[in-house]
Amino acid sequence: MAEEQSEKPVVESFQLDHTKVKAPYVRYIDTEKGPHGDVISNYDLRLTQPNKQAIPTGGLHTIEHTIAVLLRERIPGYIDCSPFGCRTGFHLLTWGEHPTEEVAKALKESLEFIAYKATWDDVPATTEKSCGNYRDHSLFTAKEWAKQILEEGISSDPFERKVV
Repeated sequence: MAEEQSEKPVVESFQLDHTKVKAPYVRYIDTEKGPHGDVISNYDLRLTQPNKQAIPTGGLHTIEHTIAVLLRERIPGYIDCSPFGCRTGFHLLTWGEHPTEEVAKALKESLEFIAYKATWDDVPATTEKSCGNYRDHSLFTAKEWAKQILEEGISSDPFERKVV
């Protein structure tokens, strides 16, 4: 007797046509509601154009550690910001919902800090004790990519350039 096949879950970001988006941008992906009414929102913080550019791991790793603090200071209900494996940006998770313009402004401010003010002392968790790959960081690369992203402008829309 053949087993019934259950439907596979749909991963929203795998449904996105990556050839149509115009990075850098912030895109609202989805909101999940928990059994007790809790609301968690997911955002696509796309820093580079998919399949055209990818941030080297050392720079992306340094951006990740630094914005973990900077976005937490700027976005109420910040939960986590994790890099995409393709190295083109991050998933941002928050409690509640936030307009993409608000998230884009917070991202812009964070990248401005990295590009123009950050020193090595501003990059958290860069020791063997505090990081799983502490040798793979580059503040120089993080600064250069942050400058490039800021030059292009961060849009609050993935398909139309609405630079904040």
